[in-house]
Amino acid sequence: MNVIRYFRSVCIYGSVFFVLAIFILPMIWVILCSFKPTYELLTVPPKLLPQKVTLEHYHNLFKQVPFARYYLNSLVVAVSTACIASLAGGMAAYSIYRCRYRGRGFFYFLFLVAYVFPKTLLLIPLYVLLAKVKILDTPFSIIVAHVTLTAPFSVWILRTFFTSIPIEIEEAALIDGASRWQSLFRVFIPLSAPGVAAVGINSFLMSWSEYLFASVLVVSEQWKTLPVGISVFLQQYAIEWGIMMASSVLIAIPPIIGFALAGRYFIQGLTAGSIK
Repeated sequence: MNVIRYFRSVCIYGSVFFVLAIFILPMIWVILCSFKPTYELLTVPPKLLPQKVTLEHYHNLFKQVPFARYYLNSLVVAVSTACIASLAGGMAAYSIYRCRYRGRGFFYFLFLVAYVFPKTLLLIPLYVLLAKVKILDTPFSIIVAHVTLTAPFSVWILRTFFTSIPIEIEEAALIDGASRWQSLFRVFIPLSAPGVAAVGINSFLMSWSEYLFASVLVVSEQWKTLPVGISVFLQQYAIEWGIMMASSVLIAIPPIIGFALAGRYFIQGLTAGSIK
């Protein structure tokens, strides 16, 4: 029995370390390569540790493109998308799962249909709509597009939390004189904090790394986001590997900080309702 238990433990820990290595080793490689000179990046066979540490790739990154501007644009767009998607998803989920009116099931069906079609099919009608309201080539167009992509998922996630809150709590709040809005923001949102955090983090990550809509809806240099801005280094006949590695390291900082601060709420939000 001890041998079997020991073998089982070895298999479990070995599989865990194997999976961790698959995800962690590429990130370590990117970080190390960002400090290597260009000639070391092209050395065959490649070496793990840099023979000479340099910051030239970080210097060239900020010198060749307005990287700080791209960074600020992405932060504004991603944070705005996360806030709006969480707020809109919360209100929509409350309306569908707590209010009583005809057509609730149809509206929920529309939210699910949003994920049936590839997002490339939504690009043309969304482009025409944004052109008519004259907000193309502005950060607002990207925010609207990203909220369109993330809001249905927000409603689906918050559904589990809103349906798990006892109806007696809401009835007590309404008897005490609270309105529907007060019931939503003072009862449901605080009690659904893990779900709201999951929705916010998911929306932020999607917006932070989204390329297709950002590249089509915005053409001005001053409003480009990070995925679009750094694509200039992916040329047809040459790739600036060192600069790409340096930009990848800097781009990864906000998601890492976000998961470090609210990662446990994200896991709770995704796993809520899996058991009864």
